[in-house]
Amino acid sequence: METAHDTYCALMVQAAGVIRLRYVECSQDTSLSPAAANELADAFEGIANGDPAFDQVDPKEAIALAHRLLDDDHPELSRMWPEAR
Repeated sequence: METAHDTYCALMVQAAGVIRLRYVECSQDTSLSPAAANELADAFEGIANGDPAFDQVDPKEAIALAHRLLDDDHPELSRMWPEAR
């Protein structure tokens, strides 16, 4: 049976994949550089893997950004978005 934690981790991994596909591999959306996109994708993967380097990331903000990425609904409005930092 899948737990809430498993679902959360799967969402983070899926968001990382979307970021890399949209901003690194396809490079059609230039609103985020490939380097910044990889850094953000690494953060999502780190969160999913429980890496302590990402303990300071607000889980609710990570979930919100992941959903914005999957829906392509203005992810740049997130506080986690590299340009917003």
